[in-house]
Amino acid sequence: MNMRRTITLLMLAILSATGVRADESQPPAESLATLVATAVNNNPELKSSQARWRMFANKAKQAASLEDPMFMFKLQNMRAREPFVFNKDPQSAKVIGLSQQLPFWGKRAIRQEVAQFEAESYKWTIEERKLELARMVKETYYQIWAVDKGLGIIEKDLGILADFVTIAESKYSVGQGVQQDVFKADLEKSKMLDLQISLQQQRKSLEANLNYLLYRPANTPSGTVTDFTIPQIAFTAEQLNRTALEKRPQIKSLVSLASKGQASHRLAEKEFYPDFNLSFEYMFKESISTDMVRDPGYNMFSLGVTFNLPFQQERRHAMVAESTSETSMATEELNGLKNSISYTINDILTQMERRRKLVELYKGGIIPQAEQALESAVISYRVNKVDFLTLLDSRITLFNYERELYESQADYMMKLAQLEAAVGTELTAGPVAQNLLQPIPAAGAPPDSEHSHHH
Repeated sequence: MNMRRTITLLMLAILSATGVRADESQPPAESLATLVATAVNNNPELKSSQARWRMFANKAKQAASLEDPMFMFKLQNMRAREPFVFNKDPQSAKVIGLSQQLPFWGKRAIRQEVAQFEAESYKWTIEERKLELARMVKETYYQIWAVDKGLGIIEKDLGILADFVTIAESKYSVGQGVQQDVFKADLEKSKMLDLQISLQQQRKSLEANLNYLLYRPANTPSGTVTDFTIPQIAFTAEQLNRTALEKRPQIKSLVSLASKGQASHRLAEKEFYPDFNLSFEYMFKESISTDMVRDPGYNMFSLGVTFNLPFQQERRHAMVAESTSETSMATEELNGLKNSISYTINDILTQMERRRKLVELYKGGIIPQAEQALESAVISYRVNKVDFLTLLDSRITLFNYERELYESQADYMMKLAQLEAAVGTELTAGPVAQNLLQPIPAAGAPPDSEHSHHH
């Protein structure tokens, strides 16, 4: 007895240790905020966009710079018979000079303005990419939650089917049931196992996608996703649309491109005026005293200005037309984006309202009723009032409604992520929500305070 007790305690200790190790091997629960921050910090595509913005920001710093001045040194009017002799001919001299290229007034400032608007457009592209990245991480996060819930339902359902098999075998053993009921239960169990394998594979695919977005090893396991309560969005489509016009980075990027086109147009018009080149020369002369020539050798200087003649009108008119087309392209893209945002907001709000009502319906009515129906079917089957197919049908109905509940919850949160990406800001945080309720300037082009310092 003591030996048996010792072996039993040893086995329990081994199982307990194994269970602890299994628990330790499970990855911790995922934090959505941490996942989004990791993606924003690590994603190589975003880093590439940031490097591109820095490149164009440095180009903007160069745009207003003058060309380097030119230094000149020459030996003037040297005699071929006596080179490097300066006291035989009064025309001989050593000359130094400086020249500076100067663009027409206003060109430098406009060039810098064009470069700054282009750099700003890339800066807002980075912010837009962050929104897209956050949306994709959130969608994957809630898809993982829905798959985990589905796997949990399957585990519960397999337990229910095991109880059905026990009941069917018990009835068959006393001659009140048929063996076919056992076979049907086993078939349903096999179907559940098949679905379980599919969901497990789906979770691995979602993990791989999440790891791709976070730029971490593809085989990094994802932890569980904690349960959540779907938030209520209390903002109207009009409020959200006005907020999007103010907050959406892609709108600001297109506004910058439109402003760049307008500045390019002003620069093209400046090309009809000439650029200048200022020069200064100083001549060092030596005194000459011969029988025929006497020259005290006074030093001399000269000033000069040259400018180009803008006769190539066709090229300049083409530059003006190019800038006009650039402005029109950015403006029409901006109008198209505003229209798309308005449609997206209305469509997503409609779908979210539908999902919210389904969740309330499933939780408050359908699932409790399906559970009661299943419980009643089990009792009735035990006393031969319903057949086994009715019992299985009640079980399948409950299973499907539970899956639809979790899919509706996950879809609601994914739609919320899409709505936040469309509006350009978080919608569930307190300060942001309060700001959304404040009056926003009337519709139209979003405020371009970001660009006011250029004008």
